[in-house]
Amino acid sequence: MASATVAALMVNTGTPEAARSGAVRHFLRRFLSDPRVIELPRVLWLPLLYGLILPLRAPRSARKYREIWREEGSPLLLNTSRLREALARELGNARAGVRVEQAFLYSPPFVAQALDAVRTAGIRRLIVLPLYPQSSGSTTGAVYDQVAGGLRAWRAMPELRVIASYFGEPEYIDALASSVREHWSTHGRNGHLLMSFHGIPQSYVVRGDRYAEQCRTTAAQLAAALELQPQDWSLSFQSRFGANRWLTPATDLTLGELPRRGLRAVTVICPGFAADCLETLEEIALRGREIFLSAGGERFDYVGALNGRTDHARALAHLILRCTSDWV
Repeated sequence: MASATVAALMVNTGTPEAARSGAVRHFLRRFLSDPRVIELPRVLWLPLLYGLILPLRAPRSARKYREIWREEGSPLLLNTSRLREALARELGNARAGVRVEQAFLYSPPFVAQALDAVRTAGIRRLIVLPLYPQSSGSTTGAVYDQVAGGLRAWRAMPELRVIASYFGEPEYIDALASSVREHWSTHGRNGHLLMSFHGIPQSYVVRGDRYAEQCRTTAAQLAAALELQPQDWSLSFQSRFGANRWLTPATDLTLGELPRRGLRAVTVICPGFAADCLETLEEIALRGREIFLSAGGERFDYVGALNGRTDHARALAHLILRCTSDWV
């Protein structure tokens, strides 16, 4: 493959550009305005979004972001950038000749901006990697939409491939298992492993979204790789929003129930997040810990996302190389 003609574009959700209410409001406006994310008629949803949700939620979310913000900036941006660098190294070691770019759906660098960059670089073949191991219309579907929209500006269309999901890929499962084993080796193994995935409304599943079954497959395969018995692990869904019925069991409720079932120690991993962000660092590592300990738990551990780990980058590089093996 020629380095001047092939690119891999990693796409994640995005992050506010600062931990301030105004920046968070701009990010939430873009995020929650996407029909892929909120599947309600615009005439009903947008007045509610602008009149109630953004004024109330932006200041609250900004306070949460400030609890996890790094001196260098947004954790999601930093972790995604490190993953891009690690992936570029892996592909360089494989002499694949693939240029690696990153983009976000709802914050800079936007998908359209990344596409402009690769077009300027003379890219003729493009592989898109949504950083969502388990595919949903609300996430991976939004990537498809924005890539298609960005390509409207191209006169000479690139050959295009998209990795729709990788929820059961052996290298991905192995990387997750290694991260858990390393945590146990350093901190000691405790009683129960909870695998928390981002939730989606149950109505999305009823209409055909396969996200829930892919999460369950990932969880079962990770449990098998760790040689866990059924009583040693469980699965839950986090980040509920709005009044709709969401996938269950809910992570916050599960963390509150575990001590009442006699489980005083828990390790939580979030296998659906490629990079640590607000939903893992604040919702799980901080608030989840508070819920569990307040309910009578005695030890709470969080296993970080795969981020820029070498085995994570190697797993993604393997996906890219397999999908582009005939591009010579």
